[in-house]
Amino acid sequence: MKFCPDCGAPVVLRVPEGDNLPRHVCSACAAIHYTNPKIVVGCVPEWQGRILLCRRAIEPRLGFWTMPAGFMENGETARAGAARETFEESQSEVAVGSLISVISIPGINQVHLMFSGRMLSEAHGPTAESSAVQLFSEEDIPWDELAFRTVVHTLRHYLEDRRLGTQGLHVLDLGAAAA
Repeated sequence: MKFCPDCGAPVVLRVPEGDNLPRHVCSACAAIHYTNPKIVVGCVPEWQGRILLCRRAIEPRLGFWTMPAGFMENGETARAGAARETFEESQSEVAVGSLISVISIPGINQVHLMFSGRMLSEAHGPTAESSAVQLFSEEDIPWDELAFRTVVHTLRHYLEDRRLGTQGLHVLDLGAAAA
């Protein structure tokens, strides 16, 4: 950040009084501008025991498989964001269920919230963000072609909980390498 979004004056990076971290502070109006982690929301859509995955048509990780997920928008709830992202990436409408995982990735300043999702119908298809969308049985999930560690962790926890008949909340902290 170079300029204050409030008044347009240059900002300086310094520790404001009463704070302990450097922040962007306006040199004219003294407004403090915080840079906080981005929230990614998504879900594991399921239809009759099969999991819906999307082949990425965009970077990062173009061509790899993922669960539908993306950045939460201002003014929406985490569940609404997960439902929106699922529809945007797979043309599938879901009833978003319980939270499966909370994954912090401080190296890229993101927190991922992944939910279970019950597909409302079998309808799904490719979009501008997904070159292919497919339902997979557990044994057919392309584990070596999954786009991100967050997807691997969430799917493994979801499937293990499903086998055990439980619903756990899994909290993880990952390093800076690909999410």
